[in-house]
Amino acid sequence: MRIATNLRALRRVARVSGPLAFLTGAALLVAACSGGKVASAPPAIVVALPVHPDTGTAGGLSIRYPVEVAARYSTPMSFRVPGKLVERKVRIGDTVKKGEALARLDPVDAEKQAASAQAALNAAEHRLVFAKQQLDRDTAQSAQNLIAANQLEQTQDAFSAAQAGREEAAAQLTVARNNLQYNTLVADHDGVITSENADTGQVVAAGQAVYGLAWSGDTDVTLDAAASDLGRIAIGQAAAVTFPALPQRTFDARVREITPAADPQSRTYRVKLTLEQPGSVVRLGMTGDAVLAPVSGAAGSAATATFTVPSTAIFHKGSAPAVWVVNPGNSTLDLRQVTVRSYSDHSTVVTSGLKDGETVVLAGVHAVYAGEKVQPTRPLFDGEGDVAGPMPEHTGTSPVVGVGP
Repeated sequence: MRIATNLRALRRVARVSGPLAFLTGAALLVAACSGGKVASAPPAIVVALPVHPDTGTAGGLSIRYPVEVAARYSTPMSFRVPGKLVERKVRIGDTVKKGEALARLDPVDAEKQAASAQAALNAAEHRLVFAKQQLDRDTAQSAQNLIAANQLEQTQDAFSAAQAGREEAAAQLTVARNNLQYNTLVADHDGVITSENADTGQVVAAGQAVYGLAWSGDTDVTLDAAASDLGRIAIGQAAAVTFPALPQRTFDARVREITPAADPQSRTYRVKLTLEQPGSVVRLGMTGDAVLAPVSGAAGSAATATFTVPSTAIFHKGSAPAVWVVNPGNSTLDLRQVTVRSYSDHSTVVTSGLKDGETVVLAGVHAVYAGEKVQPTRPLFDGEGDVAGPMPEHTGTSPVVGVGP
């Protein structure tokens, strides 16, 4: 009768808790009926590792971003007048000097306009000379009362008009000469040609880009920072820049500019760093990594250490974030409340609640409970030598918590 009652109770447990609980209860029932001693449950295997403070000075968190080398100033080179491109003197990658001719348009029309403007100026000057002579004669005759006063006024008006005509013709000639000069594209600064945007024989419009020119001089390193990291980036902040193309070399840099508005597509903020001593080995377009040192007084540079743990390690103690910490004395679990500064897709930055070297459960946090005896093991494919515990041989009797399929 007692066994039947217990079996009915086990069936109710199986309907509520599932077949695993039923099998476990059945095993315990058989052991109790046989008079044998019930074996204690083996420790659960959990994925866990010791945590250490994030890299940085004064316990702060440094920031690492991919970067690209770019000229501080880069401008498109274009003609100021339309025309047919008849000659290109430089190619992409060429180094040019200020004042050097880069390309030419067909100058025939501009030359004729300049010649026409010169002829108009010559005619205006002749009219001005004649008007001046006439004014001198009429002024002398008016002094002797030989001509009427209105005739002198007409002569003075003609002289003023001749002067204005001469000035207008001179201005037209200047414009025509400028247009002729604009048919030759000249470099405004020393630099390197970074792009070619028009071919010989093509008719280009005024302002249409023909070349791209990266100015020589200061070199910038650009990165795109997430909005969550802006509080830890400041003008003048020190950084260390490395390039895969230049192994064994580290370049010092400083943050020069932070874009005030986010990019409309990526929603990131462009940050520009200036290399203090780039040298000729750093070339435009090189990619690398920049590590920004913590800024004094900025978020993340407090005296207390910060710890970066996987997002899967975060549990909750009530409404507060928490993590499971393995007690080193008896290998049991304690639920520790922590303070989280920021969340991301794969990691979480913890500012308080953890100590250096404490072992934290990284996965399967919803499958364990406080006081449970566990056996920590490192994650699969983890190559680090610092592990929370040895990887035991799986015998099929110990439950494994937090290990994926």
